[in-house]
Amino acid sequence: MQDIPDPSPCPATSALEPGQWVRHPHQPDWGIGQVQSVVGDRVTVNFEDVGKILVNVRVVPLQPLD
Repeated sequence: MQDIPDPSPCPATSALEPGQWVRHPHQPDWGIGQVQSVVGDRVTVNFEDVGKILVNVRVVPLQPLD
């Protein structure tokens, strides 16, 4: 039997929106990043020092900056 993905929205993505600034908790050397898009659990972030990265926020909860 196949695993069925949980359709409920991830609380981490509900707080994120395009234009928001975030930090990757496990990669501080990437610098801060700006959210480009949010689609389900996947958030595309443009980080200062590494460029665009697709992050699954169920695996890595991004840290929003004030």
